[in-house]
Amino acid sequence: MNQYSYQTNKQLLQDLMQQVNISDLDELSRVARVARLQLIRIQRGLILNISVGAISRIAQALNISIDSLVETFVEKTPINPQPKAIETNDALAACQQEYQKLQQEILQQQEFLEAEFQKSSLETIESWLLQWPTASAAVRKNPQLPAVRLLSLVEPVEQLLKQWNVEPIATIGEQLPFNPQQHQLLKGAAQPGDLVEVRYVGYTQYGKLLYKAKVSPIEPIDHQRSNQ
Repeated sequence: MNQYSYQTNKQLLQDLMQQVNISDLDELSRVARVARLQLIRIQRGLILNISVGAISRIAQALNISIDSLVETFVEKTPINPQPKAIETNDALAACQQEYQKLQQEILQQQEFLEAEFQKSSLETIESWLLQWPTASAAVRKNPQLPAVRLLSLVEPVEQLLKQWNVEPIATIGEQLPFNPQQHQLLKGAAQPGDLVEVRYVGYTQYGKLLYKAKVSPIEPIDHQRSNQ
């Protein structure tokens, strides 16, 4: 608060005291039953830092309303935009720092989760990862190698799919009613409910469709005989 505002408030308070025949701050302090410091705060433009009870007693001692007392000294309180601007800038800078900190934490968390996901997945398919290249090379060298021996190597992949709640839609060779929501025709035409045969398995995850099962329509027996 500048000296001009202090002197202005001091004179305003003095004028109000004279109107009720109060000589000085000490007398006003006794009449209003408030500490002298509270009156000095009014002179310094800090009336809003005084309790409501103290303001009420001061207003009563000066024979004016609380609103009039507050308005008189608040209106004369200078507004210094520079400190507020500094406070605003400081608050904005703090928010920006906090935002950057949160971004960094989120990025680190994403990297950690991705690493954990990869680690867990590799542990699940470890046996397939280590043995499949050898098995693949053996098949290339010996095409007569029974393929059934390779089925056990795929089990880790199937286990991983189960962990991810990836479930197959039907099985290869299964015959079932055509459902356009889950089935894709490889050839021909079919109406919902027509019998079709699964050629390629589809998949869902948590009930959500990932891939449709690819199917072929099954011709009626009478139609098959007529073509023979």
